[in-house]
Amino acid sequence: MSRTRTALALGTAAAGAIALASVTASATPAPVAGSTTVTPAGHDFKAVLSGKATLKAGSVTVTCTVSVSTGTVPAAPGNSNPAGPVSSPISPPTYSSCTSSMPGVTPTVTTSGAWGVSMQDGSPITATMTVPTGGLVLKTTGLASCTVTAAPTAPASVAGSWVNGSPSSLTFTNASVPVKVTGGFGCPTSATASVFNAVYKVSDVTDPAQDITVGP
Repeated sequence: MSRTRTALALGTAAAGAIALASVTASATPAPVAGSTTVTPAGHDFKAVLSGKATLKAGSVTVTCTVSVSTGTVPAAPGNSNPAGPVSSPISPPTYSSCTSSMPGVTPTVTTSGAWGVSMQDGSPITATMTVPTGGLVLKTTGLASCTVTAAPTAPASVAGSWVNGSPSSLTFTNASVPVKVTGGFGCPTSATASVFNAVYKVSDVTDPAQDITVGP
């Protein structure tokens, strides 16, 4: 077979493979999100850190033992979505009693802006926390003066999970958060993402006898 015919045959086969892959891909669309309902509708809630929260950027880990955020479950019918998650605004989480893995360094965390959380029923129930642009800034003083800004250029979605209970829990395990790090010696300026770990216990403030739950 000539080189021309061989090249033509290979090109035809490649085109067929691409066409087949395209048909196969289009035949398996992404799954449609199921219904979600968060109850009790209209109730205020509080999320309190259980244990410790860690934020790791490069070789530096900051650990905080106190963190709190509040919010409100949307009033009916906004607390239910037949085809997707239910979202709620939350107060910027506060972080205090923080320490750094770097000796001689003291970290301070400040938060601001419009934070939010959304819940999607499923197995498991998924949760997404939205960090607004520049909504979390970590600064260190002492032997190293660094500034870590989370979601530096655009809002960021932080993936977590939810478990119903008394109280219910919201967990972030090795969740990735985009960051920008500035500073001098000792600062992880090459880091573009941090790893966030935390468990929050979420309780009903309006009626402490009830629980905040997520279902279909």
